[in-house]
Amino acid sequence: MLEQRTRRRSLKFFRKRLRPPWLLNSPVRTTALVLAVVSVGFLLWISWESQDFERPQPRIDSSRRPFAPTQALDPSRLRLLPKEKHSQLFRYNGLWLFPKKQCECQNVNHPGNYNYQDAYNPSDVEAVKARRQREFWHFQRREGLPRPPMLVAQPNLPFSYPILGVEVMPLHTVQIPGLALSGSGASTNQIILKASLGTLNSLADTPDDVVQGRGGNSLIISTNDLELLNFILQHVTYTSTVFRLSAVDIVSMELGNQVARFPVTIRHPITPILYDPGPERKISSLVTVATKTFLRYHKLQILLRSIRDHYPDLRVIVADDNAQPEKIDDPLVEQYTMPFGKGWFAGRNLAVSQVTTKYILWVDDDYIFTNDTRIDRLVDVLEKTDLDVVGGRVGGNLFQFKLLLEPGEDGDCIHWRAGSFHPLPDFPSCVVTSGVVNFFLAHTHKLLSVGFDPKLQRVAHSEFFIDGLGSLLVGSCSDVGIGHQPKSPISDPKEATAERSYRGFRANTQEQVRFKLALHFFKNHLKCFTRG
Repeated sequence: MLEQRTRRRSLKFFRKRLRPPWLLNSPVRTTALVLAVVSVGFLLWISWESQDFERPQPRIDSSRRPFAPTQALDPSRLRLLPKEKHSQLFRYNGLWLFPKKQCECQNVNHPGNYNYQDAYNPSDVEAVKARRQREFWHFQRREGLPRPPMLVAQPNLPFSYPILGVEVMPLHTVQIPGLALSGSGASTNQIILKASLGTLNSLADTPDDVVQGRGGNSLIISTNDLELLNFILQHVTYTSTVFRLSAVDIVSMELGNQVARFPVTIRHPITPILYDPGPERKISSLVTVATKTFLRYHKLQILLRSIRDHYPDLRVIVADDNAQPEKIDDPLVEQYTMPFGKGWFAGRNLAVSQVTTKYILWVDDDYIFTNDTRIDRLVDVLEKTDLDVVGGRVGGNLFQFKLLLEPGEDGDCIHWRAGSFHPLPDFPSCVVTSGVVNFFLAHTHKLLSVGFDPKLQRVAHSEFFIDGLGSLLVGSCSDVGIGHQPKSPISDPKEATAERSYRGFRANTQEQVRFKLALHFFKNHLKCFTRG
């Protein structure tokens, strides 16, 4: 204890002896000490900076050094990939899906591949092409094609403006969001807004010399007050003046020689078509079965009995173009007769037109319902995804195919490939594809919107999916199936005669094949078809 007290007294004594006299008990001693330390530090830094010796430098990776702007660029460095390498990129199923003026179909002489214009006499081809081109232009005009040109933003524009999402109904008004000027450095800012399919205005209450052209195609805003300018821009409105169901107006925003452009979409909303499934939401309230029958009543009766075994209250629509229709004795079957041999697709149109439920299940008249015919699973897929059509297995076979379209100026190339594009999310047994077998569930209104070409009277299947390409999103599920009635020997003479007659109608003649090829050439603006 005595040693500690002695040590503290010694330290106190040395501090007093080492402290300058002018700081002893001075009220400014702390401030003076701080200034002294700072001054010494500054002098040391100046001395260090003036020394001529090499200080450690950060390590620079010369391989990642930025390009010097003053360095001359060797023109040979600006080159594209060689054609043989370029042509190996962007391939899908062996097809080079890269933009080009004309598409080509390889091996058109191979069985199953077609050059569609070969269906015409060579002397008629040019006249047919001219008629087709005129109809194609009409189609493009009605569909708003070609689309508005691509918009490319200029670098370092002082504007902010919407690049997507401004939409207005025909003859309606919308406020344009996001318009602003960040500052131009000019003493007076003059912004000019221009539209072609509508008029412009601002909700801001300003003198006429500040905002000119209200309610016209050109709105001029002039002010040196940036805050006022942005307030006016924040309240600019666009009014559609042309009644179009779908169109795009390109609005420009100018400041001197700086121009920004953005799209305003004019679109009329589609009126909903809703189907009431009833309070219990039963399958029979959601789904109607439809089929087309011709010459095979014995097959149709087997199909109908199998439907009743599995779905006793399911409504069925039958399109019938037999010469001597036989009445079907079932209160839940609606039978619609047609002229004899009217055709496969005409019958489909008739059957679909009579469906009043949300979904339609299409089946052939020689199918048979089994325990795997789980309509509820197909309904679940359509209810929870954006698919329009979903198919299943038939007789254990899963038939699905892809249709790949290559645009071309003189007609498009279409390529048929077996299989699917990719799995359907959340449904492990399902995939996305382009076409399925004649066992599918579909949204009724989507089937009606595409329709079945009544010119195709006999064999036709992929033709419907070609017509629906770009309109129908199709899927296929392997966990739902339907049976195919066996082709066993027929002992009944009447049924045997009917089967022989049916096979005669089902076969495609060379003339019918030529007709279908010519139909695709003109109606679908197609050039050729490959199957691989």
